[in-house]
Amino acid sequence: MSSITRRRALGVAAGAAGAVTVLAQAGPAAASRAAAPAAGSDPASFDEVYQGRRIRGGPAHGGDHHGGHHGGGYTVTVDGRELHVMRNADGTWISVIHHYEPVATPRELARAAVRELRGAPLVPLALGRTLR
Repeated sequence: MSSITRRRALGVAAGAAGAVTVLAQAGPAAASRAAAPAAGSDPASFDEVYQGRRIRGGPAHGGDHHGGHHGGGYTVTVDGRELHVMRNADGTWISVIHHYEPVATPRELARAAVRELRGAPLVPLALGRTLR
C-alpha cells in the first residue's frame, strides 16, 4: 500500500477548493437547477399578471409544433403570444429569450422573459423560415 505524498494531498485540497469556488460562483442558476422537478413530472399550470404582462402556461393542446416536442407538450404565452420554450434533460426550462440561464419552472421562465423584454412586445418565432 502506498502512502499519500505531500504533492497528492495538496492536489486534492486544491481540487476541493476549486470545486467550492465554482459552486459558489454558480449562484441562483445552480440553485434553480437543483430545485428543478424531475424531468418526467408535469409542471403546474399558471395564469397571472406579472409586471403588467399577462403570462400563462399549461399543457399544449393540438398536434402542431407549438409546444409539441421541445416544450414537452407545454405552452407558455406572454400577452397571448407564444413564448417558445424548451425543457432540458435535467428538468430545467429555457426559452428563446432566456436561453443561457435555465430555470426550474415554466412560470419562472415566463417571468424572466417579461423582465428581459422590458416592455417590448414578444415577436413570434419564425421556425424553418429564412430572412431575406
